[in-house]
Amino acid sequence: MVFGGAVACGADGDTGPGSGPDRARPAVSPAPGDHTLALDRAGGERSWVLHAPLGYRPGTPTPLVVALHGTDQSVERLREISGLDARADAEGFLVAYPKALNRQFSRLAEQGDDVNFVRALVDRLVGEWSVDPGRVYATGFSSGAELAYALGVEAPEIFAAIAPVSGAFSSGPAASDPNYKPGRPVSVITFVGRDDRIASRIYAGLSRWQQNLDCTIGQPAWVDAAKTVNRTTSTCPDGSQVVDYTVNDMGHAWPAPSGYRAAVDATAAMWEFFTANPRRS
Repeated sequence: MVFGGAVACGADGDTGPGSGPDRARPAVSPAPGDHTLALDRAGGERSWVLHAPLGYRPGTPTPLVVALHGTDQSVERLREISGLDARADAEGFLVAYPKALNRQFSRLAEQGDDVNFVRALVDRLVGEWSVDPGRVYATGFSSGAELAYALGVEAPEIFAAIAPVSGAFSSGPAASDPNYKPGRPVSVITFVGRDDRIASRIYAGLSRWQQNLDCTIGQPAWVDAAKTVNRTTSTCPDGSQVVDYTVNDMGHAWPAPSGYRAAVDATAAMWEFFTANPRRS
């Protein structure tokens, strides 16, 4: 199943060329800066951009955020609207930006088998880039957010927490199955625009995640005096939590100073949430 169906990224979308096979790609030594890394998957190259913060030192255990672009959105556009690189530089974590084979990420083998591609990517970075396996997180925009949800369910031994932005828990072979849930605690922070064209689908998926985990849903609370953003915190019996932000007047967007300006900065909020939710042993 392809994540996101026909949903494109609207104003935040930006079609970018995919990377073709490049068998002469040189080896990359761990160091601060921007790097393009690749691995072989089913006889073809799969690549990702890795941003290492200015203070990165090989051999020092370092958190990792995997950031997944939306349909017809380039890695460069996701980097621009999210501001993740600047946050990584300030806080000292790595950011990996995988590239979909086609318009968007997919679970189908012939279109990338992206759950297992991301697994392999993380394994590579743990082994070669000193990633701390207890502090690996995922975020994504639109259909990339759907893959983030899938990673939370299907790779809970890897991801301690996820942060879907403007995307739904709606894809997968058994998304409507009440047993389709993480086998160990994976906390969620998510951001929804009330005017998003897929808001109803996002809220339905969020409710399904909460129901599957038998979470106790908290009361919404305004985060600003103008009452433009509210936050709801839900607690779940497995020890995880679900925090959802609703942004009034926002459509299909990423709330951040470099994206849609709102009373919540999704990038700052998710990193604070991630640091409070490392993987439990």
